[in-house]
Parts: sequence; structure tokens; C-alpha cells
Amino acid sequence: MSTSTPPAASDAPATTAPSAPDVPRRPRGAFRPGPGTSLAWAALVLATLAALAPGVLAPQQPDAIDPVNALAGPGSGHWLGTDQLGRDVLSRIVHGARASLLMGFGATAFAVVAGALLGVLAATAGRAVDQLLMRVTDVLLSFPGLMLSLVVVALLGPGAGNATLAIGASLLPGFLRLARGQALAVRDSDYVRAAVVGGRGRGSVFWRHMLPNALPPLLVLATVNVGSAIIAGSTLSFLGMGPQPPSPEWGAMLSEGRDHLETAWAAAVFPGLAVTVTVVAVTVVGRDLQRRLYGRDAHDRA
Repeated sequence: MSTSTPPAASDAPATTAPSAPDVPRRPRGAFRPGPGTSLAWAALVLATLAALAPGVLAPQQPDAIDPVNALAGPGSGHWLGTDQLGRDVLSRIVHGARASLLMGFGATAFAVVAGALLGVLAATAGRAVDQLLMRVTDVLLSFPGLMLSLVVVALLGPGAGNATLAIGASLLPGFLRLARGQALAVRDSDYVRAAVVGGRGRGSVFWRHMLPNALPPLLVLATVNVGSAIIAGSTLSFLGMGPQPPSPEWGAMLSEGRDHLETAWAAAVFPGLAVTVTVVAVTVVGRDLQRRLYGRDAHDRA
């Protein structure tokens, strides 16, 4: 009678611990800024410092008049030259950063907030309100943005605050339509229906569910529109509808210096260069933030 013997240890099936699931990893350095993006961040930080603490960067007072050195070229006494009144161009550019950035960022912030509120309201307040807001939005979108800004600031009068409001009004229709579309998508979601069935009122659903979910796409759009808002603000100032003299502002400085291009090119070129560099920096930084927030491919970084 034969007896069965247990298999040898070497014959036993080998058991291995379950391996961890493969988790896709971002490539190393995917969100590492390139040299162009780093320069853009540096330029934006410098512009922000000029807006918040102009006395740190400005060598002179922006309104100090020196008729003897009027329309002087760049030199040791005035690194970027002087304007028609002998005021230091560099100091006025530094002090003008506050007005230019406030108009750009302020107009965009106004468009984001108002667009989010009105867009979500259009999606939740009923068909009559929705149709009214959408028809008004269609009318506003039929006008070019700059023309709409000119109409608004012509009605309100010149000034930094009115110019900011005018630019924000020209940006508002795009934000409103985007917020409405996002709110319509959220309105039919399961968690909104559950909140309604659970007894939450319309106001609670509006503030706790609809509005927070409509904001992220608007913030992405805002990063693209800030540069356009800065250009629009400088354009209004160039036409005399922005901050009034003697307040320094880049567009106004460009307008004042254009009459002296042949004799004092620096008075117009450097304010225009400040606008260009700032707008490019804001656009590049906005694209970088989009890639970081949404995990987009970073191989096309600047």
C-alpha cells in the first residue's frame, strides 16, 4: 500500500504579492517652466512691484518738471530720457504701471464676477429671464469690444474707474455665455437633483452648487483676457478717456510722445514697449497656469 507524499517545497507553486496598479506619472519636468516662461514670470513680478511700490524702482518723482532737460535722450541723468515737460520717462513708466494693471485686472475681475452671476441666473431663473439675458448678450456681442468700450466711457465720462467699467462691460458677454453653458450642464447633474430632492432651496443650490462649478472655466478664460484688457485700457488712455493728466499711464504717455518721435523717440517708444512686454508676459503666464491647473502637455512651453 503506497502512501502519497506531499510535494516538495520546490514543486509548490510560487506565490507573489499582488503588484500595485500602474499609475500614470507625469513626466519629470513636465511643468518645469522654460526660459521664456521664466522671463515672463520675472517681467510680471517686476510690473507688479512697480504697481505696488513704485518708489522702490522709480529714480525720481513722476511729476517733477525740468524744462531745461525737456525731450532729452537716454543718459546717465535720465536712463530712458525725458518727455516734453522734462519729466523722467522711467519714473513715469514705473508709476504708470499701477493705473495700467488696475484697468486690465480690474476690468477682467468685473467681467468674471458679473458674468458668473448673470450666467448662472440665466440658467436657473426660468425661460423668460434666460431669453432676455441672451438677447441682450447677442446685441452686445454684435459690437466690437473696443467700440463698446468707447460707447460706455463716452456715456460715463473719462477717468480710470469709468474706463475700467467700460472695458469690463465689453468683456462681460463672453463670460456670461460661458457661465450659462457651464451652469446648464451642472443643472442636470445628479448631485444638484439630489440637493433639490433633499429640500434645499433655489438660493442654496445657486450659491453652493451652481456658482462654484461655473467659476473654473471663467478663470481659465480670464487668463487669456487680461492681456486684451490691458491693451484696451491703454487704447482708451491713448484717446484721452482713461486717467487724466498729470497722472502717468502708459497709453497716455504714448499719446503724448507720438508728436516728438523725430526729436525724442524714447518718450513714446519705451511706454509702448512697457505695454507690449506686460501683455506678452501676462499671456505666457496665463498659458503656464492653464497647463499646471489642467495638466496639459507641457512640451510646447515657451
